[in-house]
Amino acid sequence: MAEEKESPEDKNYHRFMSFLRNTRNMSEHTISSYGIDICQFAGLCLKKNPLEEQIDWDSVSVYDARNFIVSLQDEGLTKTSMQRKLSGLRSFFRYLVRDCRVRSNPFSGLTGPKKQKSLPKYMTVAEVGSLLDAPAKFWQDALASGYARDEVSADFQMKRDTAMLEIIYSGGLRISECTGLNLSDIDLFSGVMKIRGKGKKERLGAIGAPAARALRSYLSMRRTMFADKRPDSPVFLNQQGARFTQRSFQRNFKQYLVTANLPPEMTPHKLRHSFATHLLDAGADLRSVQELLGHANLSTTQLYTHISSERMRAVYHQAHPRA
Repeated sequence: MAEEKESPEDKNYHRFMSFLRNTRNMSEHTISSYGIDICQFAGLCLKKNPLEEQIDWDSVSVYDARNFIVSLQDEGLTKTSMQRKLSGLRSFFRYLVRDCRVRSNPFSGLTGPKKQKSLPKYMTVAEVGSLLDAPAKFWQDALASGYARDEVSADFQMKRDTAMLEIIYSGGLRISECTGLNLSDIDLFSGVMKIRGKGKKERLGAIGAPAARALRSYLSMRRTMFADKRPDSPVFLNQQGARFTQRSFQRNFKQYLVTANLPPEMTPHKLRHSFATHLLDAGADLRSVQELLGHANLSTTQLYTHISSERMRAVYHQAHPRA
């Protein structure tokens, strides 16, 4: 590989590359990136000691690591690229420390410039309404144009996808959480659903009245078309009776964006962002929104408060005569 030619005699380097490939099972692209970053740092250290052909990694100091950060800044690298390079070198020295080849990790206490967190994008209430209406219009047009093979197929897909969109927005679900729902997770009588989130953590989500109506309509047709009614059966099925996949839903979602005349960069996850933003705009407290989203840290949920405050300032400056 290209990066190995740059450091042919360094056994520590090659051992680390082998570790990434065989133990960590990293992709060749990622391994190549690690190699390039290590060789870049090695080149900087060799300039300091031009008579050395190989680096004594144990002699690398925190000052060398800091000089590397300065050199990256001088190159005009983005914060994201700098963080990636520092992360790779941190991992390299962590490996050497664990293998007792160096005494300390010069990158362990260093951090590059922090990436500025971008605010989550969301849809307005009106845009969400247009999106929720899109499956009905799309499949009606698909049937008229011959894109849908028959009326039953079009009706099933319309009802399923409408129910999924309603459920995601009603409970603030991730796509994987929605496609992962089983029949036993749904309690339409109480209007709640059991959601399995990241790390297999479970939480309860609300099923609003529109979502409940859409779900009842879909489940009625599901019972007619498929005999599998076991509690552990998937709620959302494809036309062959298997669990509907995230990829298939994302493909349909793009078609609904076009139908609703919404920006193509919108994603199903933006419905989750919209859920949180609309709750906070309406006065919901931050802790409740955190629980509904299943966030482990309140700081993650606080990003949505910035959206609400930004919007509040925009409205103020637009409407107030003495803003």
